[in-house]
This record gives sequence, C-alpha cells and structure tokens, in this order.
Amino acid sequence: MKEKVEKVIKEKINPMLGTHGGSCELVGVRADNVVQVRLQGACGGCPSAMITLKGFVLEVLREAIPEVADVEAV
Repeated sequence: MKEKVEKVIKEKINPMLGTHGGSCELVGVRADNVVQVRLQGACGGCPSAMITLKGFVLEVLREAIPEVADVEAV
C-alpha cells in the first residue's frame, strides 16, 4: 500500500499543492491504514493546513485507494 500512496502523492497531490508553494511527504502507513504525512513548504505553516489535510489529501487518497482509513500530519 505504501507504494500506491507514494504514487498518488507524487502524481496527484503534490502537483496541486505545488501551485500554492507546498508539498506533501509520505512518512509512513500504519497497520490500521492511516497514512502519515508531513506537509512542507507553504502548506507546513498554513493556518488552513488541517483543511488541506482532511479536505484534499485524504479525499484524493481515498478516491485512488479506498482502503485508506485516515490521514494524519506528523
């Protein structure tokens, strides 16, 4: 599953976040299918980071990989 998540981040999530000066780095995937990421660049310190995380990153991941349970910033 880690490889699938990395591909979605590289091909779908980071190009969109990049338009706002940010990016997302995969830290790991827990056994309970929770994806752990680190928001970087402009997204790392943005007041709307949680909205980006839950409203964009999680939705894109779930659309591509339905077994993703949740996403969390670490």
